[in-house]
Amino acid sequence: MLRLLGHLHREFVFQRRVRVLAGILSDLLPRDAKVLDVGCGDGLIDRLIAERRSDVRIHGIDVATRSDACIPVELFDGATIPYPDGGVDVVMFVDVLHHTTDPEALLREGLRVAREYVVLKDHLREGWLAGPTLRLMDWVGNAPHGVDLPYNYWPKERWRESFARLGARPTRWIDRLGLYPAPASLLFDRHLHFVASLHRI
Repeated sequence: MLRLLGHLHREFVFQRRVRVLAGILSDLLPRDAKVLDVGCGDGLIDRLIAERRSDVRIHGIDVATRSDACIPVELFDGATIPYPDGGVDVVMFVDVLHHTTDPEALLREGLRVAREYVVLKDHLREGWLAGPTLRLMDWVGNAPHGVDLPYNYWPKERWRESFARLGARPTRWIDRLGLYPAPASLLFDRHLHFVASLHRI
């Protein structure tokens, strides 16, 4: 069953998701940026960004490397980003922080390493059945790859409280991403996803 769901997810959801996210994220990156993608997975989103933005240089780090990775990937411990303060222009977290037990700690690391700002894509636990819906999406998309699933989803207010504690503020906030085709969008899009660019105050 898990293998079948994984196949259906890749065929009908994954490809659209990476295309849409690559378009949104590429528009948020500054000119000639050096970008670090934390928790980059297979790096497919990064490759699509690079195809749109030849001026951008993207490297990835992850707690595990995949043989099919589309970009250079360096291993890290999942807690400390192995770059100096201000070592890159932009740090990206794409559906990564909810896989950690302490999202704020890793986000703090991203703000330390980013010279300009952090670009963040994650989930919002807002509204009717948000928690179970996010758990289902996470399980289908990640369980086949052995990704940790702590299901650590935050409501919008908790994200904003965390940003304030870290001395950061979102200068862009997008929560209508269009990741899913109709009619699946009625269940799986809603306001369950957001992209933000975070600048230190």
